[in-house]
Amino acid sequence: MTDIVASNRDRLLQAAVEAKTFAYVPYSKFRVGAALLTEDGEIIKGANIENASYGGTICAERTAFVKAVSEGHRKFVALAVTTDVASSIAPCGMCRQVIREFCPLDMPILLAASSYLEKEDGVRECTLEELLPFSFGPEDLERDRG
Repeated sequence: MTDIVASNRDRLLQAAVEAKTFAYVPYSKFRVGAALLTEDGEIIKGANIENASYGGTICAERTAFVKAVSEGHRKFVALAVTTDVASSIAPCGMCRQVIREFCPLDMPILLAASSYLEKEDGVRECTLEELLPFSFGPEDLERDRG
C-alpha cells in the first residue's frame, strides 16, 4: 500500500460508508457505497442508483468513476466499497471492467464489511489484478494484429 493510500485509508472507508447513505434502491434494497481516491488525494463518492427498467441501474463503483472522469480525474490510487452485508462484497463484473479502464492492475481495492470497524478482518484488501485476472485493458488495443 502506498503512502497516499495508507494515510487516506480511514478517510476513504468512511467516505464509502457515507456514500452508501445516498443509494437509491427501492427494488433490491441492497445499498452499496464506493469511494475513489485520486492521485492528488481527492475522494469521489458514488452510490448505486436503481431504475424501474433494471437495465438502467448503475452500480456505486461506476457512479464514482463517472463522476470522477466527468470532472477531469483520470488517475486513481485506491477504491473502497461497502454494503450492508456483514461480510465484504466484491464489485460486479461490469464494474471490474470499468475499474480496469482507468486503474493500474496493482491498485488496492478495499472491500469493507458493514461492521468493518468492529471486526479485525472487516476490510479485505485486494488488487484489481486479483479481482480481474487475465483482464483486457486499453493497452491491449495497441497490440499487433497478425
